[in-house]
Amino acid sequence: MSLRSFFSRLRRLCPTSLPRSHGTSGHGQTMTDATNPKKKTWRYYLVQLFIITALLLSALWLLLTIWYQFGVRSLLTWLAAIVIVCLLAALLRSRYQHPSKHHTITKKPASAWLMGMYAATWCLGVGWFFSIEAKQQRDWMAEVSQQVSYERDASNPNIITLKNVRNFDWHTDTDATKRWDTRTIDMSKLSGVDVTNSYWMGPLIAHTLVSFRFEDDRPLAFSFEIRKEAGESFSALAGFFRRYELSLIAAEERDIIYTRSNARGEQVYLFPISHLQKHEVKSLFESYLTAADELNAEPTWYNTLISNCTNIIFYMARIVSGERLPWDYRIWVSGWLPNYLYDVGMLDAKPNSGAQNWSMDTWYERTHINPKVRGFDNLAGSSVVNSREFSKQIRQDIPIPPLADSKAAAEAKAQSAAQATP
Repeated sequence: MSLRSFFSRLRRLCPTSLPRSHGTSGHGQTMTDATNPKKKTWRYYLVQLFIITALLLSALWLLLTIWYQFGVRSLLTWLAAIVIVCLLAALLRSRYQHPSKHHTITKKPASAWLMGMYAATWCLGVGWFFSIEAKQQRDWMAEVSQQVSYERDASNPNIITLKNVRNFDWHTDTDATKRWDTRTIDMSKLSGVDVTNSYWMGPLIAHTLVSFRFEDDRPLAFSFEIRKEAGESFSALAGFFRRYELSLIAAEERDIIYTRSNARGEQVYLFPISHLQKHEVKSLFESYLTAADELNAEPTWYNTLISNCTNIIFYMARIVSGERLPWDYRIWVSGWLPNYLYDVGMLDAKPNSGAQNWSMDTWYERTHINPKVRGFDNLAGSSVVNSREFSKQIRQDIPIPPLADSKAAAEAKAQSAAQATP
């Protein structure tokens, strides 16, 4: 054996001659073990992905909240953005940068301290968000400057006098002659309910209104809307961040539907609801009166997901009709609400007895308001005459269903209609 081979073998066997990077720590653990942990599994990476996603989404939520509350031009918005972004970047760098010998010693304390700072900042932001209160007094736009209120006749509880019923004369989508009326209605004369969908942002998103028909009077429409301030515009995203108060508007159809179909050029459809009993229609009307009382007593926030123009109506209708209206994802996709009503039998697949079944396409064709009122002169004659004529025109070629005589009859007909849907 040569001298060179002897020393080479000796160097491999002797622990004291190992390279520095393989030296032992004070606890008997090699530096290799400290700096090169075991191979990580897919579960580890999945957890880390979840943590990073949660951190990024939480920061985005807080940034959007500050932005929608104070505006993009606010100094506070930019200062808060700098603090949040820098804190999050430092936290992610501390947790996930490639380790080195020196960094291994300081990584855990720094990461824990930064995580605590970020958590405290975020919790402070959440506390501030939920402390933001809705207000009754702001510089409101004219069409939502008033909210409906009412008085009940002491001798006849069916007689309701509604105050601040909107009855604007719309010239353009932004210009109108303002008029807030007082109107008396008799709930014993209620004869049915219509749901109107106005599409303004594609087939999935629509604004939903409810009209109540009367035996001897023109219909009355109700609409839950955002209460916009002067110069403010609607944003579905801003609706998640306590940006808009909720408003309930009672209005003549020649106002609240005409402004959408004629002044704004939205695509509007009116669907008469079938297989309802009179007490259900009356209870739904009463629920609107209750909502008016609550909003006048204490303002509340509009929310794009949980308290918008469509699902609030569903919540009220479900209280009235119970299991006849099952939960469905289309409650949150307002543009598909008519399809939901069709599938549960509340929009009759056979509206004309003995005639051919109506598909959903037929319903959309027959209930399209825009062609029926194109060129309608909303300023000719008195507002009452115009209101009657407009409400009559938008219901052309639409079978108006009678009220059901009993609960059993209503449920049986609704079930039969649902089974008849193609």
